[in-house]
Amino acid sequence: MRIVVDLNRCEGYAQCAFLAPDVFAMHGQEALMYDPGPGEERSEQVLRAAAACPVQAITVEGEVLSDVR
Repeated sequence: MRIVVDLNRCEGYAQCAFLAPDVFAMHGQEALMYDPGPGEERSEQVLRAAAACPVQAITVEGEVLSDVR
């Protein structure tokens, strides 16, 4: 799994950091830091974080075994 975040689109709402704190973190009030290659064990958290992004700035690429319901 690979994560790509469009940092030009990201507005710092931090929903991703709340839902997947091991993968996403806010640095200051507006700068997002993230792990572009988290392990598959975090796939459910990452998919939920991507779905919760109000501006849809997060793209998840590659094989993802779990399904967000």
